[in-house]
Amino acid sequence: MRQIKKLDEGVRLRIDSEDDLWVLAQLCRPQSILGMLSHRRDSTTGTQEDGRAKSAERKPMWIVLDVEKTEFQAFTDNLRAHGTIREAKFDIGLHHTHIISAGDEIELTFSGGLVKSDMALLKETIKTGSKAKSGLIVVENDEIILFEVTSHGIRDVSQFSMRGGGKRTSDSTSVRKNFFEKVAKETSLVFTENIPLVICGPGLAREQFESMLRGIGAKNQVLNVAASIGGRPAANEVLADGLADAFLGEHALVSQIKTIEEGLKRISTNGAVAFGLKFISEAADAGAIEVLAIDAQLLRNPDSEIRNIWESILELIEVSSGRIIQVSQDHDSAQQLMGLGGALALLRWKMD
Repeated sequence: MRQIKKLDEGVRLRIDSEDDLWVLAQLCRPQSILGMLSHRRDSTTGTQEDGRAKSAERKPMWIVLDVEKTEFQAFTDNLRAHGTIREAKFDIGLHHTHIISAGDEIELTFSGGLVKSDMALLKETIKTGSKAKSGLIVVENDEIILFEVTSHGIRDVSQFSMRGGGKRTSDSTSVRKNFFEKVAKETSLVFTENIPLVICGPGLAREQFESMLRGIGAKNQVLNVAASIGGRPAANEVLADGLADAFLGEHALVSQIKTIEEGLKRISTNGAVAFGLKFISEAADAGAIEVLAIDAQLLRNPDSEIRNIWESILELIEVSSGRIIQVSQDHDSAQQLMGLGGALALLRWKMD
């Protein structure tokens, strides 16, 4: 995401990738004002009152909406913003939907300007830039799972298993070879050669699978790392323990997971950590918060009182040079964070 222009009460942005849409989905919400180039048929072309001819040409124009709601699902390629038209060549006051995709430029404003949490998320996104999505492949002797990793989430793509086939032990080598070859071909279709791959898992099966990938002509950049376990837990281990930092070190997702996992470790050892609004607020007052991981949606709670409380806490953390990480809900560690109330703080010292 790039900031094209700073406006009096907002910003003009260019959406560089699908990853940016998650960020925009947090910023764009009811009470925001969203403008972009869109298309609309002229209502004066209809044969009935308030009608419009379906055959009429859709005219390009800059349309500004008072946003009423948005629709966004992680790992999709567009964000839909619904609202009423504030500014356009015609149809003022009627409903319209902006469909925002990578490559679009938008203007987003709020009455009074963006709040601290919005500015912080926007600044961090622009600073880190858009990271290419990656493939993460967990390989075991009889099971392979493909994940897509982006800056804000991890998604199951496909799962392949040869368990329960009833094959004789003497056939196991050839069966596994055929299995790996089949999955390697599927993998090359799912992840094009410009997408880097992290292959992980226990044992040597992961190395055999990489050889199979190379054998069918895959040209992806590959990082092959050992994990102590298989299945989805292996993917979490690779991200939480920094085993794939060579590829993913600057991804927002990795920072989110590492912070949450460190917080959970400190909780288990009664360390320098705080969770729950009361204790986080007290730590912020004392200037003790080094890093706060918080659900991005919690900062944008429909209840203005809750929003204001968290905004005040963010200001205190900023004054004491603490760091704020706004967390998406699209990975396993985030679900653990939700179980703690949606926020967890790593402290500079242990609070009594």
